[in-house]
Amino acid sequence: MVQAKPRLSFRDVLTDGRIALMLPLGFSSGLPFLLVFGTLSTWLREAGISLTIIGMLSWVALAYSLKFLWAPIVDRYDVPGLSQLLGRRRGWMALSQFGVIVGLIGMAMVGPQVSLPLTIAAAVLIAFSSATQDVVIDGWRIDAAPTERQGMMAAALLLGYRLALICAGAGALYIAEFASWPSAYLAMAALMGVGLVGTLLAPRIDEGQARARVPFVQAIIEPLADLFRRKGMMLIPILALIACYRLPDFVAGIMANPLYIDLGFTKADIANVSKLYGVWIGIIGAFGGGFALTRLGLWWTLLIGATLAAGSNLMFTWLSSGNATLMGLTLSISVDNFAQGFAGAALVAYMSGLTSPGFAATQYALLSSLYALPGKLIGGASGAVVDTWGYPLLFTGTAAIGIPLVFLCLMVRRDTMRGEWEKEKASDAADSPVAAGSRA
Repeated sequence: MVQAKPRLSFRDVLTDGRIALMLPLGFSSGLPFLLVFGTLSTWLREAGISLTIIGMLSWVALAYSLKFLWAPIVDRYDVPGLSQLLGRRRGWMALSQFGVIVGLIGMAMVGPQVSLPLTIAAAVLIAFSSATQDVVIDGWRIDAAPTERQGMMAAALLLGYRLALICAGAGALYIAEFASWPSAYLAMAALMGVGLVGTLLAPRIDEGQARARVPFVQAIIEPLADLFRRKGMMLIPILALIACYRLPDFVAGIMANPLYIDLGFTKADIANVSKLYGVWIGIIGAFGGGFALTRLGLWWTLLIGATLAAGSNLMFTWLSSGNATLMGLTLSISVDNFAQGFAGAALVAYMSGLTSPGFAATQYALLSSLYALPGKLIGGASGAVVDTWGYPLLFTGTAAIGIPLVFLCLMVRRDTMRGEWEKEKASDAADSPVAAGSRA
């Protein structure tokens, strides 16, 4: 007799403490990002730092793209003292959270007006610690729950992450507007206590199992070799598409807040429209991308996302060309954030579909690092472009990146649609009566 696999009930989800714990851990993961990126660029511009330097400081966020390089250390070795007390995962989690807190306090105590080099050093510490925290939280999440609960774990993580973006974006700007920038960063350091509480409440996962001592080089090469075996030379346009897909967003995003400041918008305006309203528009865009995936398929969603994300940068060209009103700001952010959310959903689905079961986690980490890396490298020169030629040329240039993106989407069309067909065929086979009988 075939026994149906038990389904998760709504009550199971509500009563699972591991899912609830992803809220504070997701909050802790999302809080530092804007504090070394968009929010920091606003502080720097207000302090009179040149756009060229602000652009180069975006390279601090490269830590998020390079975290796969030290992830094997986090996964295989203990933190002396902390790991004995909390366990390997929670030990690294607590250490990385303390690193973020120390960096935020240091930035608040110094600031760009006192010492720009020390401010940069604090930003590097925050970014490195935050990227390490992301590695550990993902590792704990995967270890803590079976596969059928990972969807809800990830959903709770995303909700906590988005709430943190509101605090680090709008919240920090409000505090800076009505108090001071040091007060804002000290408040953010205090909010990292939410993550520490989550770490202490998280159950200690059994970490007594022996870990395979795979050489670091082999651990990185094997997943890439698997991709090449499956994709062959098609891997070249695939990787080019991933590397360039979010390039318009990353390059334009660095100069967005300085643009708002230079156009005369107040920090409260930026907080209200960009950091509060805009976050929810981005979430709507992500759901729009998810809906398009179910109705149009992966390739069409990928193509539409590439066109929208690049083309939306023309709104900033329009805004900087005599349309600097609150309504203009709202319209520009509406179009841009919806497009970013839509494109983000499409890219995540595309990268997930490229992984194979044996290397899914490692391949996704490598691909997700690749998609962010070129934008951060090239984005460092965005301030110099604005200083030399102005904002309109920068945003028009980033919109033009959409043209090669469309060609890359056309190049991978057959491979993408074949991959969709193969996954659909495998899913149908798994749901067939014969397959069901074999699992009974």
